[in-house]
Amino acid sequence: MDRVRDLASTRAAVIFTKSSCCMCHSIKTLFYELGASPAIHELDRDANGREMEWALRGLGCNPTVPAVFIGGKYVGSAKDVLSLHLDGSLKQKLIDAKAIWF
Repeated sequence: MDRVRDLASTRAAVIFTKSSCCMCHSIKTLFYELGASPAIHELDRDANGREMEWALRGLGCNPTVPAVFIGGKYVGSAKDVLSLHLDGSLKQKLIDAKAIWF
């Protein structure tokens, strides 16, 4: 769990994904379109991926991917991120965390 927390706080925006997950791809694309360059950790391509997935579950991430962290804080899964985007607050969260500049 410490590894996940450490990774989640290394950059202003961090996304834990799986390479085969279509919603993960959509969330990554959304962040790129907003001008963010999140750290991406693909659990199915990481030697410690299974352990990190269990740690994410222990942190309350359900489903475990995509798990989005902004400013070191867990924001939610795809559903949560899309809701934030639709109500206009995702961009402000990214600005506040210095993941994007305006």
